[in-house]
Amino acid sequence: MVSYYREKLSALRLKKCYDIAPPRVQKYLKAEMDHVVEKVTSKDIVLELGCGYGRVLSQIASKAALVIGIDNAYSNLILVKKVLKGYSNCLLLTMDAIDLSFRSHMFDVVVCIQNGISAFHVDKIRLIAESIRVTKANGYVIFSSYSDKFWDDRLEWFQLQSEYDLIGEIDYEKTKNGIISCKDGFTATTVGPEEFLKLTSNFHIKSKIVEVDNSSLFCEIQIPKNNTLRTSLI
Repeated sequence: MVSYYREKLSALRLKKCYDIAPPRVQKYLKAEMDHVVEKVTSKDIVLELGCGYGRVLSQIASKAALVIGIDNAYSNLILVKKVLKGYSNCLLLTMDAIDLSFRSHMFDVVVCIQNGISAFHVDKIRLIAESIRVTKANGYVIFSSYSDKFWDDRLEWFQLQSEYDLIGEIDYEKTKNGIISCKDGFTATTVGPEEFLKLTSNFHIKSKIVEVDNSSLFCEIQIPKNNTLRTSLI
């Protein structure tokens, strides 16, 4: 599935997914973005995991001191350079989100939104572990997924993506309970409140679940002063 995003759903094709989003989805995207930007201050160094074509980076860059965006699709980063033209406080790197090449305790905020925790199709424990590792004490790690209340609007959006041949034909027999499945092998899952709390419990660290706009479900982790990663699963 990682190769699906890199080879079929990156750069201009990924941007098209957002360009065709219906009004309710546009509202969801703005509400999600606004919630994240509120966490950022003018002194912060921010890391975005899976920055895509730069939709989120451009908003964070207007507020943060420095923003680093990583993605495993080089074609995305080429487009990001155009989107972020004029911003001098952005750095783009090709990198794997579960194997970050940064030193520990480097970032004030680490962001992985737009359901990246599911969309990356990587080991979620390792993703969370690396995010915590590179975050400073008192900093934030922010993940987001979809609220169950947003199912109908989310499905409509994916139906549009299918109609535009951005993703495969939707397999309606398998599409249910938060899972969108396509006949070409593409799948889009979610992480609910209970799963978020179960995942973060492995690190003996407090996390908060916040629902925004009846559409986004956030898992927010504030790193304690003693940021020592504790899990037997790493």
